[in-house]
Amino acid sequence: MTRPDLTLIQLSDTHLRPADGLMHGVVDTTANLFAAVQMIENSETDVAALLLTGDLADNGAAAAYRRLRGIVEPAARRLGAEVSYAMGNHDERVAFRAELLDDPSGTGPCDSAFTVDGLRVVALDSSEPGQHDGHLSEAQLDWLADELATTSPRGTVLVSHHPPVPSPVPTVHLLRLRGSDRLADVLKGTDVRLIVSGHAHHAGCGALAGIPVWVGPALAYGVAAVPPRGRLRAGADAGFSRIDVFGEQIVATAVPLSTADRVYDVDAAERLRMVHEVVGVW
Repeated sequence: MTRPDLTLIQLSDTHLRPADGLMHGVVDTTANLFAAVQMIENSETDVAALLLTGDLADNGAAAAYRRLRGIVEPAARRLGAEVSYAMGNHDERVAFRAELLDDPSGTGPCDSAFTVDGLRVVALDSSEPGQHDGHLSEAQLDWLADELATTSPRGTVLVSHHPPVPSPVPTVHLLRLRGSDRLADVLKGTDVRLIVSGHAHHAGCGALAGIPVWVGPALAYGVAAVPPRGRLRAGADAGFSRIDVFGEQIVATAVPLSTADRVYDVDAAERLRMVHEVVGVW
């Protein structure tokens, strides 16, 4: 059997709560994370890194980050894997930094970079306090350009919570990364081979500046990309992604975790009005 050169696991939109209880009265997000970790550890997958791509806590509570770290990092040690944490719109920077990055004094964007087996992973904080759509500052883009000025042996995987591509789900589309053309300008001619994002709660793919974009499924629940007319629907369908490097190719695969009860089924126009009000765009 042909094995990949290395494998990354993306765990996105875990939405962990600080204590026991069901999200939307339906989803046990802690149980979903445990199940995903158990599935990975029980497999023959040789994992180089775990990429946690935002909305790690449901409401930014410090206890939720401690709970998540207590699950993820022991598993990473057993797997011999690196861990990358990226901020999402449900995360809170002060608690995120203190509990996951051991940086209680930091307040700025949580951008990071590391290299594993010759593959560089760059995580950008696309969150903006008080907002649910995504944004990258000029300072972040300058930092990214400096980081990418030096190439890595196996190239670079870029991580951001907010997808820099459209979505067929109208609410997700409104809450995507703003100004993705600015990011595209920085990425042109660099060694970035794949952009990995979450946020949408549905799997998808696209491209930015000719670079493939992978939108990974959520561990909390899944949003229906083809709902009944006039509805926006989500079900307790959890999933994660494996990202395999095979020489010159990178393959992203959605891994279903469960299928359970519906999370919501609401009027599309009403939900769109609510999101428009949050974003301030009509």
